[in-house]
Formats: sequence, C-alpha cells, structure tokens
Amino acid sequence: MKNIIEVADAANAPSVKTLAVDEDSAGQRLDNFLMRHLKGVPKTHVYRIIRSGEVRVNKGRASADQRVAAGDLVRLPPVRISAQVAAKADNPAPAREFPVLMEDESLIAIDKPAGVAVHGGSGVSFGVIEQLRRARPASLNLELVHRLDRETSGVLLVAKKRSALKQLQDQFRDRETGKTYLAMVLGLWPSNKKVIDSPLYKYTVEKGEGEGERRVKVVGKDDPNGMRSITLVRVARTVGPYSLLEVTIKTGRTHQIRVHLASQGHPIAGDDKYGDFEHNKQLQKLGLKRMFLHAWQLKFQHPQSGRPISLQAPLPAELQQFVDSIQPPIQSKPQDF
Repeated sequence: MKNIIEVADAANAPSVKTLAVDEDSAGQRLDNFLMRHLKGVPKTHVYRIIRSGEVRVNKGRASADQRVAAGDLVRLPPVRISAQVAAKADNPAPAREFPVLMEDESLIAIDKPAGVAVHGGSGVSFGVIEQLRRARPASLNLELVHRLDRETSGVLLVAKKRSALKQLQDQFRDRETGKTYLAMVLGLWPSNKKVIDSPLYKYTVEKGEGEGERRVKVVGKDDPNGMRSITLVRVARTVGPYSLLEVTIKTGRTHQIRVHLASQGHPIAGDDKYGDFEHNKQLQKLGLKRMFLHAWQLKFQHPQSGRPISLQAPLPAELQQFVDSIQPPIQSKPQDF
C-alpha cells in the first residue's frame, strides 16, 4: 500500500494513512522506514509523532528503533508539508536514464556525468536518484549506495532492493570496497609520494566569498576534531606539465581526494574550491571546463551472490580530449586514458 502525503487546506485536510510493510523493507528501523515514505517532512516531526504515540504498528505504540516486519501495518497521523515541498511535488524531477555499466535484479551501476548532483538538497532541486526514480516508476526501492561530488564523474551504485542497499553500504562502511579515481594535478607528482595519511576537518565558511559553504582542511594528527584520512597515489603518466594520478581512497571523507592532493602542493586541475584559481582560468582556455576528477574503478562483492565485481567507467570524452590536446596519444600504443 503506497502512502500519499496531502497538503492541508480548507477543502482538503490530510487524513490518516496506513502503510503495509513489504518484504524488502522488513528489518528496517521504524524511523528510517517512515522517512522513506514521508519525503519532505522534517526529521524532528517524524520523531515527534513516534514519541507521541500517533504512529502505530499493528495498532500498538512503537519506538523509533523498533524493527518493522513484512506484513506489519503502520498507522500514520495526518501530516502537513510546507508549500515549498508541495510545489516541488507538483514539479517533479524530469525522467532521465544514465549510461549503465551493469544492471541486475539487485543493483544498477551507472556512469554519472559531471555537473549532476547525486540527489536533491542544498539548493539543488533534484539529482541522479530523483531522475532515475522518475524514469523507472515500477522500481519502488531505488536508493543511492554511496555518493560522488556533483563535479565528479564516474561509477555510481544504486541499489534496487533494501537488502542489497544494506549489504553494499556495509561493505563501504567496513572499507571492503576498492575505489580508484583518475585525477589530473598541476605539476609533476613525486613518484615516491605514495601515501597521504593526514586528518581532515570539515567546517563551514562563515564570512566572505563562499559564506555558508561546506569546506574541508588538513589538520594536525593531534587535533581532536580531525578524522583520520588515508589516500594512496600512483602516477599513471605525465601529461606535459601535469600528472595523471590513480588515486585509491581507504577512507571516504568529504572532499578527501581534492584536499589531500592540494595539501601536497598539487591541486586537481579545474578544482574551483581547493585549486589554483589563476591556473584554472588558463585551463579553461585550453578546453578544460570542469574539475579533472573521475571515479574510474570500483571493486566490491555482489550483494546477492558474493562474487567479486570490478567495474570501470572510461574517461569522459571532454577529459580525454584535454589529455590528447596537451600530449597527443602515441598511435602504436593502446590508449585507454
């Protein structure tokens, strides 16, 4: 039974709804189950209606951490949403498919283009997941497994079942996946610099340019607010005055690759937050209109069969063209990036 959230007005007040828990949602916490169905309702309100007893599971009171089971009937009280959320519901994300690297009954692996957010929020009306859901209305449980920055292209996993989502997210959390990126940095990277082990601290810009934006910086190892962050670097090739790096992250911190590489004096070409802004202007004239960071390879275990999976997303045409313009490929040698 699918829930419909109604906007309260004089003629059409919201009513009590009942949700039937399907097998794919079995085992989920009640609060998480509700948030999936109450899109646009503040988390504080979700917890309030649980605490007040307005939410019932099989006619009984329930706690936020209670696990729901297949067949449970969850009663929801009348819920009002803001006019802003209602307007967004009236103007849904446009349907869009993305290049598929792999798909089966458990997951979709897509090649995300640069310039597209993975989800709506923070001034973005919609992202990959909203557009994909719109394009596939029969797929009721599409969820992002992990995230990529808006300006980063490459391999992105979307789960088609809640069981697959949980299993894959456990692999990411337990660092059992292998994520390798291609990054072009300014200057010649020293070949003996293979590991960056520097804590990162996330903060918000308070004043001036970028006010209110989320940023990250390297801090000392004794800083109590620093989160340990490990990045492995291998030089794939030099491209004129630049270095094309294969970068593997052992921790998944916000902006980790961008900040770690910049902290070594080799910022990513085209990075508008942590890069060399004057050099970026020159790069735009040379045809590089975006940040040169691409989620190239992802290794994980299939959530259902357990077999090892290794996926690769080829370097996007605009990045390959930039590489070739700086250093044309050698015709006698196979060219993959």
